[in-house]
Amino acid sequence: MKGARALPAAFAAVAGVHLGAILAAAPAVVHVTKPVLMPLLAVCVLVRGAPRLLAVALLLGCAGDTLLQVGGDTAFLLGMGAFAAGHICYLALFARHGRAAAYTHRWAGVYAAAWLGTVVLLWPDLEPGMRVPVALYSLLLTAMALGATRAGALAAAGGVLFLLSDSLLAGGLAGWPQAPRPQFWVMLTYTAAQCLLAAGLLRCREGAAAVPSGPLVARKQQTQSRTAAKASTMPKP
Repeated sequence: MKGARALPAAFAAVAGVHLGAILAAAPAVVHVTKPVLMPLLAVCVLVRGAPRLLAVALLLGCAGDTLLQVGGDTAFLLGMGAFAAGHICYLALFARHGRAAAYTHRWAGVYAAAWLGTVVLLWPDLEPGMRVPVALYSLLLTAMALGATRAGALAAAGGVLFLLSDSLLAGGLAGWPQAPRPQFWVMLTYTAAQCLLAAGLLRCREGAAAVPSGPLVARKQQTQSRTAAKASTMPKP
């Protein structure tokens, strides 16, 4: 029990040190702590009984984080590919553990419009070799964020924050004006997004485990009915 409580505290501590190091302009600490974040979060969710695919999604995020630190177009594209693979994992998790919500279809147009508007704005300012990869990646990211609405409010908020984080990153890639310490805002929204996505999926899984399946409910009701029928036919003293 103490270990289960210590892991989230350790994750929060490393995240705080990482964000503080960005603000303090301590690149050595930033580079050391960034690749530790998602593996720690993966261990946290596994201890809670999360599906292994969720841990895989988080570890793919770690791979993306690490590759983006390397620098250069090749490492950036490989990192984007790692994040894309993580989004595919999330989509599979939402399909398996989420619920088919009617509002997911209603929001589809909003997410699609957001994707198209972002790509249209970014396109002329991106390097030619980055335009198609960024457009395709952002389409997959948007699909993941929309799929997150199937896993409840926490996951949906995580999807939106992931969109915001990568939009900030893409704006920097396109050479748009940035807020002071732009990496701080990228990592703050990204870390929160991964936490919320994981928390939403854990809640879905734990909620499903707490609700008996249909056949179990039916069998329980039948047993209760037979017991009640036998009791009613027993002779009274």
